[in-house]
Amino acid sequence: MKKFEPSELTLDKAGKLYHLGISGEDIADTVILVGDPDRVAFVGTFFESIRFENQNREFCTLTGIYKGKELTVMSTGIGTDNIDIVLNELDAAVNIDLEKREEKANKRILDLVRIGTCGALHSDIKPGSHIISKYAIGLDGVAHFYVMPYTQDEKDALKAFHATTAWSNQLNPPYIKRSSDRLRELLKEGMEEGITTTANGFYGPQGRAIRIPLSLPDFKENLRQFEWDGARATNLEMETSGLYALSSALGHEAVTVCLVLANRYSNEFEPNYKPKMAALIQTVLDRLTK
Repeated sequence: MKKFEPSELTLDKAGKLYHLGISGEDIADTVILVGDPDRVAFVGTFFESIRFENQNREFCTLTGIYKGKELTVMSTGIGTDNIDIVLNELDAAVNIDLEKREEKANKRILDLVRIGTCGALHSDIKPGSHIISKYAIGLDGVAHFYVMPYTQDEKDALKAFHATTAWSNQLNPPYIKRSSDRLRELLKEGMEEGITTTANGFYGPQGRAIRIPLSLPDFKENLRQFEWDGARATNLEMETSGLYALSSALGHEAVTVCLVLANRYSNEFEPNYKPKMAALIQTVLDRLTK
């Protein structure tokens, strides 16, 4: 059986995953992913009890009980580069024997639910709305570094995306991944099912220009024209495509729910969003435990 070398499967001095500081027993089968490390403690205030807490860099982890169900909440920081760390180390924690450095015969399947924030691509999607990501368009490139499985639906969606947007070869080649249908059905009531575009930056890669002109000024307009399988391209953020790609390749299930903070067409922005985020967190927790 293949052994994972110390330079490939990196562990800390306690024998836990190097970046996250976790092992399998620390993690519940349902993991809520948030970007902001401070949001982990906030989600923890909803829990009845907490049995595990850890922080290393931007990666905070907390495992506890909500309405009788064990849940883990973990911060990823910003971007698919961090999602690459989080997904690989989460999977290693539950599916690799860290002492022997060998893959386990019996695999755990995790439910991964990202609660994030985003900017909307249509004027009718107001700040404070909730979008659940049926598909993710990846502009980040992370998936291209792996042997990645794609369904025929995902391949066809990508062809349609190229045809609709006349995607420029000046930009990263995109990929498209679909969410877990089961998790999306569980959480989606009252939310818009949309197609989320994951960018590899907040400014230029999301069509924002402050002092540097954009190479493609029509970037957002091209994105928002795309529709597939009853969903329209609804929003921009920075994590979901990596989450969907890596979770599917590793055999886990994933979905993203976002609170809309900005509308990129009406130019509205909601800086005072914490009460709305608290309400969304409560909704997700309740639906995960009903």
